[in-house]
Amino acid sequence: MTEIHDQFDTILILDFGSQYSHLITRRCREHNVYAELMPCTTKLKDVNFIPKGVILSGSPYSVYDKDSPHVDPAVFDLGVPILGICYGLQEMAWKLGGEVSKCDHREYGPADIIIKKFGNGSVDALFQGLGDEMRVWMSHGDQLSKPPPDFHVIGHTNTAPFAALAHNSKPFYGIQFHPEVTHSPNGKAVIGKFILDICGCRKHWTMEEFIGKEITRIREICGPKGRVIGAVSGGVDSTVAAKLMHEAIGDRFHAIMVDNGVLRLNEAQQVNVMLNKDLGVNLTVVDASDLFLSRLEGVEDPEQKRKIIGNTFINVFEDEAAKIEAAAEVEEKAGAEAKGRVEWLLQGTLYPDVIESISFKGPSATIKTHHNVGGLLKDMKLKLIEPLRELFKDEVRALGRLLSIPAQLVGRHPFPGPGLAIRILGPVNREQVRILQLADNIYIEEIRKAGLYDQIAQAFAVLLPVKAVGVMGDQRTYEQVIALRAVQSEDFMTADWFAFPPEVLRRISSRITNEVAGINRVTYDISSKPPATVEWL
Repeated sequence: MTEIHDQFDTILILDFGSQYSHLITRRCREHNVYAELMPCTTKLKDVNFIPKGVILSGSPYSVYDKDSPHVDPAVFDLGVPILGICYGLQEMAWKLGGEVSKCDHREYGPADIIIKKFGNGSVDALFQGLGDEMRVWMSHGDQLSKPPPDFHVIGHTNTAPFAALAHNSKPFYGIQFHPEVTHSPNGKAVIGKFILDICGCRKHWTMEEFIGKEITRIREICGPKGRVIGAVSGGVDSTVAAKLMHEAIGDRFHAIMVDNGVLRLNEAQQVNVMLNKDLGVNLTVVDASDLFLSRLEGVEDPEQKRKIIGNTFINVFEDEAAKIEAAAEVEEKAGAEAKGRVEWLLQGTLYPDVIESISFKGPSATIKTHHNVGGLLKDMKLKLIEPLRELFKDEVRALGRLLSIPAQLVGRHPFPGPGLAIRILGPVNREQVRILQLADNIYIEEIRKAGLYDQIAQAFAVLLPVKAVGVMGDQRTYEQVIALRAVQSEDFMTADWFAFPPEVLRRISSRITNEVAGINRVTYDISSKPPATVEWL
């Protein structure tokens, strides 16, 4: 089966735990070069492709610490260019005979790097054409105290004498600063020099290229008769995945929406009309709300909620697949052409889901289990097919536009697979769902009225498991609290809270407390990611 690495030149990024690692991936893709992030402990013998180049990320660790992460030494014998960033530079130097020591004081913020040219094309390649001095962003507590043998110092700052290195004959480079952050104005250009000029990658990672190749790959996976049932929620991810699958295998794809009882207000009905009318997708809506809510009864732990919803979701899908196959058998007996088996389950997993659900330190270091990459039954009968697994959110939206999906669908805010269950910070029951549905609907309605919806990456309400004293009319109330969340983000790996005009928040708060029975207080979450996550659970 053709893999994505067989179709696109690939940069391998080895992650040592830096909060910026995903940005390296983003910057590569902004140059139309495919890049994939893997844990730094990945053994090269387990990588099923040869990358065009390798980038070693930063890290909160020190290379000389006992428990610090280290790269497979085989990476230096791979025969491809290597770029070490911050800790990645220190790791390369440490492995190749240099020395690393703690700084007199941690360096965090802007710095000016002085570039030194040697008149050697290979040595000078990383900074070629970028001038003699650059403003860069530093974030480190250690630095090189001695370069490894055969390396030239191609850049220094007032406090970092070995801020950039290049090997005198091999395409090995290291930089102490972070080119992946926007605070390094020429950082994207530096990454471009490495992946385009030094690694020789072709600029062919585009959604126009991806569509045709992914459709071909889907057809290879499914074969001439294999059928797929698709998890459709009405969100942009599942909608784009469903449309792509429909383009690939036509009516062998069966779109199914499960009403799990924790959807947004009137979601199932709206999605049914929207997908059928706008996309012509053959959609079956399965009302399994009683089943889901009965299994969620009394459960407060968010990870347990995710697993219950994931497992129940698979149960429902397998039952629906059996019904589809039974119907096909009836048709065959009536003389219709034989159809293939339902073998595959479509999911709209995105690359940030994958990144946040893996860690070089193992499962204990993951932030949370994503519904698309965790919480599924070990004995699941259906095989997963995830055509968007390598894409970031903005790439999915671009793909949706190319697939002629209407703007109101492509621009829709994300909605988590576990639904409102992870936005109810306590036990889930129909009354709690009702309260949150109404509050969330008012919130989104007012955002749209204010013309702010498209300026926000994601907005939603959260029902808190606390009660507060209030006064309504002449009576004292003791009711629950709603927290509002709205963020701006390019890729959901980082996010900033959205600064609403005060009058908009005032209208939202007034409507919720007046129209939603059971709520007497509204708060607004002003946390960024990091340190917070976008969702509360």
